[in-house]
Amino acid sequence: MNRLLSNIFYLLLILFVVSCSQSAKDSHEDHYVCPMRCEGSKTYEQAGTCPICKMELVKTSDLEVPLMAEGEVSEASIFNLESQWVTQNEDTLQLKDFKGKPFVAVMVYTSCQAACPRLVADMRNIKSAVNQSNVQYVLISIDPETDTPERLREFAQEEQLDGDQWTLLQGQLDDVREFSNVVSVKYKKISPIDFAHTNIISVFDQEGVLQFQQEGLGADYSQFIEEVKSLVN
Repeated sequence: MNRLLSNIFYLLLILFVVSCSQSAKDSHEDHYVCPMRCEGSKTYEQAGTCPICKMELVKTSDLEVPLMAEGEVSEASIFNLESQWVTQNEDTLQLKDFKGKPFVAVMVYTSCQAACPRLVADMRNIKSAVNQSNVQYVLISIDPETDTPERLREFAQEEQLDGDQWTLLQGQLDDVREFSNVVSVKYKKISPIDFAHTNIISVFDQEGVLQFQQEGLGADYSQFIEEVKSLVN
């Protein structure tokens, strides 16, 4: 009788272990996610494209692999966007041209009289506190029809955004919207010269992967500054 009970116990134990192993296997089955995390941690059961930035969804397991082959770009990198931009100096570039240096980015428009001057001041303060020559500071206009390279150049002079570390960008409307989706900046034109928009500053690493963001005007950027410094040390 004891032997029978013992056999039954071991049989139940084996069935329990097999069931747990299957559950663990099922929980680790691949799901898909936007590489730019446009929808945060939201995942999909099937491959497809992100409904926001339209990039191909990637397997969650692929994002867990930290090592990249030389010259390869991470699927989570902003450098995968193929949009063309024009600088305040009328040079044409792609976002991948920032490869090799961390860069801090913010979306503004030059005719803004409220939030944008504060955001630009925050960018200047961050640059001063980081105090590293190999960090780029990028301003992307949400009003490309008004913010021509000439106007961006004037704005750079007005706001004392001097030197090679500052880049101001004009893009096509669709490309600006695509970038705003990646960095979760929401904006809407509310008059011929005014936009309502969120106030977010983002930092990307040398490979174009978003590392940290902070929202607000005149906020305490001490953690943000430390995040930027960590990318150059």
